[in-house]
Amino acid sequence: MSKRITVMIDDSIDRKLRTIQAKQIQQSNGSVSYSKVLNETLQKVL
Repeated sequence: MSKRITVMIDDSIDRKLRTIQAKQIQQSNGSVSYSKVLNETLQKVL
């Protein structure tokens, strides 16, 4: 189950996540949500 939360993210982290998102969009030729990128990234490091 997903939970809606509000977090403050540093600009540098936001840029990195947006870069990952852009690469995934190019590879999939479809939409990739920012939330999906954030969740996948957190899963890798936790």
